[in-house]
Amino acid sequence: MKVAAWQNQWIPLMRLSGKLIVITGAGSGIGEASARLCASQGATVVGVDLAASPVCAESRIADVSDESQVIEALAGFPRIDAVVNSAGIAQRKTVTGQEAEGWDEVMRVNVRGSYLVSKHAIPKMIGHGGSIIHLSSVVGVTGVRNRAVYSATKGAIIALTRNMALDYAQYGIRVNCLCPGFTRTNLTRGLFADPERLAKLTALHPLGRLGEPEDVAQAVVFLASDESSWITGQAIAVDGGFTAGHAVDV
Repeated sequence: MKVAAWQNQWIPLMRLSGKLIVITGAGSGIGEASARLCASQGATVVGVDLAASPVCAESRIADVSDESQVIEALAGFPRIDAVVNSAGIAQRKTVTGQEAEGWDEVMRVNVRGSYLVSKHAIPKMIGHGGSIIHLSSVVGVTGVRNRAVYSATKGAIIALTRNMALDYAQYGIRVNCLCPGFTRTNLTRGLFADPERLAKLTALHPLGRLGEPEDVAQAVVFLASDESSWITGQAIAVDGGFTAGHAVDV
């Protein structure tokens, strides 16, 4: 952590001091870890989720796929400095095994939700700039079986990131996304129940372990801070090497 000398004392510098950050999906997983770490770095964190977040200064209960609820959740904030679109759901099915209703639901939360929150946060960034951080996934950049709709939404988030970065650079608004590898959250809990499957998943990550929500939260803090002021339009893998290639010696 950076420190500064003041009156012969070393004082930690808060990387997000004075910033108001909106985090969707802040009630659990990567969203909760991001909210906790951002707050520890001096940010005022507003959580937007279907339930109150235990770590946010303020929680707004809202379904991110419902535009009227998003508008209400962001009301009262004349200025927003950063948004983290972490709310997401998953279904693990092939195209032929996927019900249309389930397809629409995952699309609605993962893609429409990120679009709506961004749409209504951006006007509160114009004039001073800001940072929007979408949560994509490694499955948005490389194929993984039985994840048709989830992969489609995460690929869409990467494309959305690049387009938004171009559209809003003129306002000093940076737009990036993170692509986590397999990370221990409630969303992935079922994948890790079987020891054999867990071992296989772990072996796919060259660094030899699965991710923790805090691994991704560290990248969120960086992108929300002024330290990343010359980074926009990027899909950044936080994946233990998953997308680098196959670690098995063939």
